[in-house]
Amino acid sequence: MEIKIQSVHFDADEKLVEFINKKVAKLETYFDAIISTDVILKLERTGQVQDKVAELKTIVAGATLVAKETCKTFEEAIDLCGEAMRKQLIKHKEKVRP
Repeated sequence: MEIKIQSVHFDADEKLVEFINKKVAKLETYFDAIISTDVILKLERTGQVQDKVAELKTIVAGATLVAKETCKTFEEAIDLCGEAMRKQLIKHKEKVRP
């Protein structure tokens, strides 16, 4: 599986990149036919607070699955996206392989 990390208007530090790679690589245990995953990280200003937005776009054979979360930290957002993506992958796997 190919993992692409894109940070919009900032540079992600090495620890964050490692964390993302570890979390996204775990998704292969739920569905082994993942072609690639794009991770998009953005900063969103809502009033005084800067929220962190993480979006996972996972391309599998015949479908593109998307999970997007907004949290106070990128790590928390990636955790929630990973959980949402896990559920989508399991559901997709059941559809594809009866």
